[in-house]
Amino acid sequence: MTQSEIGTGAGDVLPIAAGRSGCPINMTTELLGDKWSMVVLRDIIFSGHRRFRELLTNSVEGIASNILAARLGKLTEAGLLTRHDDPSHRQKVDYRLTEAAIQLIPLIAHIGDWGARWLPTTPELAIRAQLLAEGGPPMWGRFMDELRGSHLHGTAMPHDGVLAELTRSYARVRAASAGPSGT
Repeated sequence: MTQSEIGTGAGDVLPIAAGRSGCPINMTTELLGDKWSMVVLRDIIFSGHRRFRELLTNSVEGIASNILAARLGKLTEAGLLTRHDDPSHRQKVDYRLTEAAIQLIPLIAHIGDWGARWLPTTPELAIRAQLLAEGGPPMWGRFMDELRGSHLHGTAMPHDGVLAELTRSYARVRAASAGPSGT
């Protein structure tokens, strides 16, 4: 069986060029290992922002517009995002996760957990990673199902789902970090 026959189990392989080797770690690193790709995916997954301007103005790290445009293009070309034109405005584009991007949730959970354990992170930005790590595969599966509904089928994210829980926890820790004066 060839790599293109193995794919994701459904016969699909992302449309990217062959890397320096056929090693899956190398290929994944070549696709996601630049400074911004995982951050852009993180922002789409956890913020609910799907449009260029939303992603640009809400970037915690302050991504530059040319870098954001390049990463959105790269991730779309690679089959991790799809572009959907907004019929009400010809310049607005909605970016949605593909199944391949949704299946990155366990990897993102592990990376976030590792970073929260070993790197100098802030409590409000680490809480989602900690909760995902604690929730493990059952929580990841529920979260991936929510993302599939929203990004692949156009349903609203549930108000009592995993993303809602992660968002509430982030807001609670952020408010506690600001202190009683709100600063």
